[in-house]
Amino acid sequence: MMKMLAYLALAATLGLTPALAGATCIAEYKAKRDNPLELYFDSVQIDGPCTLDNARAQLQALLAERGQVLLKVVSVRDT
Repeated sequence: MMKMLAYLALAATLGLTPALAGATCIAEYKAKRDNPLELYFDSVQIDGPCTLDNARAQLQALLAERGQVLLKVVSVRDT
């Protein structure tokens, strides 16, 4: 039992706990809506791999539901 606690303490110290808990992916994006023109810069959590292509696909679908058009995925990052 003490060894397990020591390993958990070491993992927490090294910052490995996010990997154990399952990191989330955040995508920052720019979007627009026409008539009247509205510009957006926001961030959203995405599912699956933390890649630009995956973020782009998910954002296009999400923003279409809101009547917005994706202009650019600015960044993706694991948190």
